[in-house]
Amino acid sequence: MNIIIEDTIDQYEKLFSMTENKEHFFRYNMMKPFEKMWNMINVPLKAKQKNGYDVIMATNMLGYLDISHTQTGKPALKKLQEIQALQTANTTLNHCMNFIKKHNLHLNADELKFGLFLADPKKLEQQKGYCGFGGIPGFIQVSIYPNSYNIPRIPALIAHEFHHNIRFSYFEWDYGNVTVGDYLIIEGLAESFAKELYGEKMLGPWVTSFDQQDLEYSKEVMKDAIYTKGFAEVSSYMFGDRIAKEQGYQPVGLSPFAGYAVGYQAVQSFMKRNNVEIAEATLLSTDEIIRNCGLFSK
Repeated sequence: MNIIIEDTIDQYEKLFSMTENKEHFFRYNMMKPFEKMWNMINVPLKAKQKNGYDVIMATNMLGYLDISHTQTGKPALKKLQEIQALQTANTTLNHCMNFIKKHNLHLNADELKFGLFLADPKKLEQQKGYCGFGGIPGFIQVSIYPNSYNIPRIPALIAHEFHHNIRFSYFEWDYGNVTVGDYLIIEGLAESFAKELYGEKMLGPWVTSFDQQDLEYSKEVMKDAIYTKGFAEVSSYMFGDRIAKEQGYQPVGLSPFAGYAVGYQAVQSFMKRNNVEIAEATLLSTDEIIRNCGLFSK
């Protein structure tokens, strides 16, 4: 499979040097390669009406750096150049590709397009300045405001998003009917894949920042909501109360990213109890993993 890494470093240099037409450049140079991905989640490159919902608004909502914030972006861009972030991405994606070849897995895509974008450090403060999206096979985007915490974890984040590409090559994602259990297992598998390739110490704060008491409490809350359906409802359990309130979802009494932490525990428990490796677990249904993980027995 062909891996295409967009040269977003060069694109940002051009963007930051521009005094006008920045939005046009961002839409039709930086986001155009991902147009198919955006179309699949109903985000147009440009809205039909002024200030309508499009890639400018969507990326801002997802925590990407506002394209007008040049002074915030320039030092971050320089750091990404210094650490050779695009080369790291290339090495990581090839590592992931080698894994799926070895284990006879596949991506439901002819090529894989990867984009590394600057993040807003304030919007992604809870995520330690980095985040990603890999929910559509053939596309991965990562947003980052590089710092000492997230730079070493770039490969693990990319691996996490790559695993979403694998999982969704075998299982359909249905926003309207996704359950809390589905989402728990999707994220738990992705973090378990990242652990397999890069080690537990490289996992993100959405998994590592929970103390045991909070984790046990979160499991109890999830236990009664495993079959709750609908993206808004499910998001409250996955992302926790603070983000739920910000996004207009109903809070359910959970810490930030509780669903990610519980999902990781569920998948890890399932794999250990059943002597299953991540390649095999990737192809198993939500129900099979939930039933046999030992976390949600009543």
